[in-house]
Amino acid sequence: MSKTKWVYIGSGGIASKTAGNIEKGDHEIVAVYSRNYEKAEQFAKSHGAVVYKTAKEAIRHSGADAVYIATPHTSHKQYAIEALENKMPVLCEKPVGVTQRDVEELIDCAKRNDTYFAEAMWTWFSDVAITVKNWVQSGEIGEVLSASIYFQFPGLMKPKNSRVRLPETAGGALLDVGIYPITYCYNLFGFPDKIECNGVIENGIDVSEDIVLTYGNFKCKLNSAMKGIRSDCTITGTKGNIKLPAFFHMSNKAILQNEKGKTVFKGSTDYLTEFTRAAEEFKSGLKESRYVPLSATLDCMKIMDECRRQMNLVYPFEK
Repeated sequence: MSKTKWVYIGSGGIASKTAGNIEKGDHEIVAVYSRNYEKAEQFAKSHGAVVYKTAKEAIRHSGADAVYIATPHTSHKQYAIEALENKMPVLCEKPVGVTQRDVEELIDCAKRNDTYFAEAMWTWFSDVAITVKNWVQSGEIGEVLSASIYFQFPGLMKPKNSRVRLPETAGGALLDVGIYPITYCYNLFGFPDKIECNGVIENGIDVSEDIVLTYGNFKCKLNSAMKGIRSDCTITGTKGNIKLPAFFHMSNKAILQNEKGKTVFKGSTDYLTEFTRAAEEFKSGLKESRYVPLSATLDCMKIMDECRRQMNLVYPFEK
């Protein structure tokens, strides 16, 4: 397969991380747009791309194959719609929107334009996550009794003007890190029967939350926070358990312990796998991802909307 030519919308931290990783494979960045033109110029120079002064011009770069959006949550929708209206496949950073309504608009736009659209949730594209799901669904640990997933990061140590600390850019624990445990749980068990959320709000953002998703006879307990360093997952069943010491990290492993003994699966959760699998999908004519279906993106946003409702978390631009 020839190299996939990407247009980057955004040139910040996540853009730099993905760029450095995907260029190790069959990908190249041909165009970039950022609200900070000087920063975009530096990014373009580092990656041999053309810098544009508007997103519209970048999206229309001649010969480009797809658009990757890596801007703050609050601007994902406008850029994704711009690309989809131009029939450009889109891989958009999580969350693709801030509310259920945002996601519904994006899905409608993708379907109306018959164009590929996927959320860039790298854990879903990972062989580790896929293996864990196969273990659970094939009964390797019997009937599930409980699950717990933690994701904590020191976001409160970032500068006060960092987007993760600003309510104006929908900062906070839920949309930045809470989305990962929620989507991991959803990927394994589907939409819950009941959603419970207790969170702590400071200075207009949620700094932590404890979420309980109930599935029939078992509960999945999730915790996300903007302090600490933790990203482990444990799934317990009647015949064994599965543990991931670091379900989110690039180099991770899943450990299955059951009546047959111990099995360790090692793999990478990385941007290169994510971009390559997305490219394979839209180049083969798919309009949505088999790894991250549109319905899954919508359902996970519904869960987060309900968590926000229970926490009474409202962003300034929603008032």
